[in-house]
Amino acid sequence: MKTFKNLAAQGDLLILRIEKLPEGLKPLAVENGNFIVAHSETGHHHIIADSPNVQVFVTDDPMVSYLQIIEATDATETLLEHLRSFDTHETIKIGAGNYELRRQREHTPDGWRRVQD
Repeated sequence: MKTFKNLAAQGDLLILRIEKLPEGLKPLAVENGNFIVAHSETGHHHIIADSPNVQVFVTDDPMVSYLQIIEATDATETLLEHLRSFDTHETIKIGAGNYELRRQREHTPDGWRRVQD
């Protein structure tokens, strides 16, 4: 399991620690007990389990979302997991703090688009 201080990546998802969250964010809905922070066309999503100390927010930009982890009073760990049983990205443990989550982009003849995982 990986840990990090300010910057990490899991597949096409970049995690960047920030000082504070911007205003006007919308909460991301929980799906089957998890926040899906990066959808995969093949169902191999990047997820964080729902927990009272975790909030994920979306923006009008589908390439950027935000994560807030409040220090838990119990031993709960916040893990970013990749739901694939083969050739998977290593799980990342995320500490308390505020984070910007960015999806990797690629340029095509039609313009910029999200990388297809």
